[in-house]
Amino acid sequence: MKIVIWLSGILLAAAVATAAFMLSGAYDVAADEPHWAVTSRILETVRHRSIAARAADVEVPALDDEELVRSGAGNYEAMCAGCHLRPGVDGSELSAGLYPPPPDLAGRRDADAARDFIVIKHGIKMTGMPAWGASMEDRYIWGMVAFLAKLPGLPPADYEALVEASGGHAHGGGETGMQDHDEEPAAEPEPHTHADGAQHEH
Repeated sequence: MKIVIWLSGILLAAAVATAAFMLSGAYDVAADEPHWAVTSRILETVRHRSIAARAADVEVPALDDEELVRSGAGNYEAMCAGCHLRPGVDGSELSAGLYPPPPDLAGRRDADAARDFIVIKHGIKMTGMPAWGASMEDRYIWGMVAFLAKLPGLPPADYEALVEASGGHAHGGGETGMQDHDEEPAAEPEPHTHADGAQHEH
């Protein structure tokens, strides 16, 4: 009985301490303040295992069709390149401001088709990675997966050629707020100056 009371006391104290910490605002949720090392390790492990568990049931279709790859190139340029970059590009204002930082998919070496499909379709919580499956049919997601398999090591000129030959931003409906290759080009961006004195264009 004493052990039960003792354990109950410990659990109650832990619950009170946890609640006090949560309500205190001590944990900084700002995107420019990295997680504690232990928090990062826990989140990375959970994320890795969650994706792997769901990818295990995915049946990967043939991804070597050139039209499929071209379709993926156009959608990648419209929906992904701002965060995950293009060949020959080291970073962007958007990728620099996200936490955790989005992976440079043009430079990675661990592509996995089933995992890519899961991540693109369902997104990842608390990372800025959207669930594109909400507006994108699976066949177009597989197009992006097929393109991602070709992306590492792709010369910038070949990337531009694939994007130019693609149908642009097209995935069966739901294409909103993004520039399509068939639309009239947007107005030239005006340069602006940041606090560091450097000029940028948007």
